[in-house]
Amino acid sequence: MKNIYGVKRGMLEAYFLDINEKKFKALQVFEWLYQKKNNNVSDWSNIKKEVRLRILEDYSFEMPKIVKKEKDELTHKYLFELFDKNYIEAVVMFHDYGISVCVSSQVGCNMGCAFCESGRLKKVRNLETFEMVSQILLIEEEINKRVSSVVIMGIGEPLDNFDHVMDFINIINDAKGLQLGIRHITLSTSGLVPKIQELKKRDIQINLAVSLHAPNDEIRNRLMKVNKVYSISQLISAIKDYIEYTNRRVTIEYVMLKGINDSEENALELANLLKGMNIYVNLIPYNETNHLEFKKSDAESIRKFGEVLKKNGLNVTIRKEFGSKISAACGQLRSKEVE
Repeated sequence: MKNIYGVKRGMLEAYFLDINEKKFKALQVFEWLYQKKNNNVSDWSNIKKEVRLRILEDYSFEMPKIVKKEKDELTHKYLFELFDKNYIEAVVMFHDYGISVCVSSQVGCNMGCAFCESGRLKKVRNLETFEMVSQILLIEEEINKRVSSVVIMGIGEPLDNFDHVMDFINIINDAKGLQLGIRHITLSTSGLVPKIQELKKRDIQINLAVSLHAPNDEIRNRLMKVNKVYSISQLISAIKDYIEYTNRRVTIEYVMLKGINDSEENALELANLLKGMNIYVNLIPYNETNHLEFKKSDAESIRKFGEVLKKNGLNVTIRKEFGSKISAACGQLRSKEVE
């Protein structure tokens, strides 16, 4: 049985036509689910009783459960238990410009990035679309506020779960769904080149963030297994194609690891690699965990690194640290529960 929260409005319109009902019923269902936040079908007074009963026969309304929370001043982290007893997590970040949610796209991750907590626990399965949508709905209910932006940057590689992630974006962007503007949705990838090319052809105007984390293949091979399949030169070529096709700026994510990728020489090499591209570089202070040997670069090293990039004509931001007092490293809360 398909879960109602994984159904795009167009698919729901086709469903109603199949059962000899008007397709505008799909609009009414979306309004109940996403505008009124009411999934008690007996309350759906503008839909006749026999149709409501049919919906209950054909669709599940099951959602994950929040089973653990950790909070600090600007960050809330939630652990969700899924129907099959697997766990995922999502992080809420309270910015001065709005509320952002970082959602997971898989149970575990096969990318195996050496510095990432998520990669220690291998991929179990892809998340279904409804399991991604539910993360936002349950968090909005929990905090009693509307989410203003979404980043698909939690556990998992979104482009390794391409179809479900595309449906998720469709639902949260739908004017009768969660009404999130397409440019308030960011997808982060470790660099699956063929999938970046497929995403390019969708031309959906989301924000694309690419986890680069190294200025050369030697360092990136050490940090990211994906680089042994798709080298930096292949990845940069795919990013340039994406920018040219979509006319969208791409974010380059660069986690700062002490003594590994944070020297001024590394910065100069990175600047030469990215020169002339419509990108900006997001320098990320590393969120240390107990399991992994990597250390966060000190603030002065990060500042000097950023200055080298700026002097070479690149736009640079240093990400504000969130969740340092809680298990906010990606996958950290889940790994505690699983282990």
